[in-house]
Amino acid sequence: MEIKIIKNPISLDEVRKISREGKFVELIKAVVDAEQEIMAVGGELHADEETELMEKAGSKRENTWGINLYPAKTGEEFIEFDSMINLKPAFGNRSRSVENLEIREKIIKIIDKLISK
Repeated sequence: MEIKIIKNPISLDEVRKISREGKFVELIKAVVDAEQEIMAVGGELHADEETELMEKAGSKRENTWGINLYPAKTGEEFIEFDSMINLKPAFGNRSRSVENLEIREKIIKIIDKLISK
């Protein structure tokens, strides 16, 4: 599936369509650039989406965060903060999660802005 960079809001139905077209039917992998407030979706790996953001949108590694979206779920279950690309010891993140609560909140706000429910 083609990786798409999302800069303008898309519908939840579009997210569901992307998930059905991908390898993981129940979830969609996404990488959020917390600085530019954009995201990449549609890749098999978070690393591929991160590379796409860096090459095509000028994203920087310290600003990119891998998440999983679950289109059939709501509330806190809609977003999962789990990705290998989140291992960034040089930037203070030592796990697959997003440890900094301010960054987590920013990611949630970006997702709420980019996905109209």
